Amino acid sequence: MSQVPHLSLRLLSGNAHPTLGQHLAQELGLPLATAEVTSFADGETRVHVAHDVRNAAVLIVQPTCPPVNEHLIVLALLADAVRAAGAAQVTAIVPYFGYARQEQRGRCGDPRSAQVVSRLLGSVGIDHLITLDLHAPALESALPMPATLLHAEEVFLPRIKSWHIRDLVVVSPDAGGIKRAQRYALALEAPLVVVTKQRPQADMATPLAVLGDVKDRVCLIVDDMASTGRTLSGAAEVLRQAGAREVRGIFTHAVMAPGAEDRLFAAQFTKLLTTNSIPVTGNAWMEVVPIAPLLAKTVRYLSGEAMKEAEQ
Repeated sequence: MSQVPHLSLRLLSGNAHPTLGQHLAQELGLPLATAEVTSFADGETRVHVAHDVRNAAVLIVQPTCPPVNEHLIVLALLADAVRAAGAAQVTAIVPYFGYARQEQRGRCGDPRSAQVVSRLLGSVGIDHLITLDLHAPALESALPMPATLLHAEEVFLPRIKSWHIRDLVVVSPDAGGIKRAQRYALALEAPLVVVTKQRPQADMATPLAVLGDVKDRVCLIVDDMASTGRTLSGAAEVLRQAGAREVRGIFTHAVMAPGAEDRLFAAQFTKLLTTNSIPVTGNAWMEVVPIAPLLAKTVRYLSGEAMKEAEQ
């Protein structure tokens, strides 16, 4: 989405996360258009956008959360619908980008699923992608459109700093998350520890050891998502075995496959934070941090409103 302040903004919510669309509309002070999403008897998806979007910059809010394939095709159809209706620009706000874990072939015969999805979104006329904590940031180079990759620490760090924890250690639950955890460690002026693990099969990880000293320290596990909950819960167990006094956790996307919530509850985190990038209900042991203010700030900047305000 280029900085073109002359285009009017139209905010459109798909069916994946209407509440997030409502919150973003409130932050931006824009009316929210909702798309009609129905299915034919054979399961084909049908969408309809009744709002006038001609010569407008359209923002489509549609994370590709479970059911991933359904929400992905709705996003593609919505983009094509507004393009056909005369939209000048189309920006997809996809806080959770499904298929990002499949950005490379694990073995001969595997597809590069993330790249396939990226090409699909590019083919339907999406000009810009806004996403949050993309699982594989290197995927940006394969995207056919410019992307704004947001980081969740902007919403998490104020919460974490309000805890005023001494003897804090930031923990990456695997080698793949080290760069993410390093950003938190630097911001919090805390040491970094890594939990090694092996992955015998997809959606299953076994923690092995803790690389670093956590004895009598408060550990903060940082991850981008909780799908099965095994990575977070397993890391918490290994950290306690290594002498951690307390274990807390944050993760951006609450994918929450069946059984994940039970595993996280059983892990007995002192505190657990996630965001509402995906529809999720908070409870006494898990706090949900809103991302609409971060998204609104990004939209204002990309639409040129921040520049206009600065000139006034």
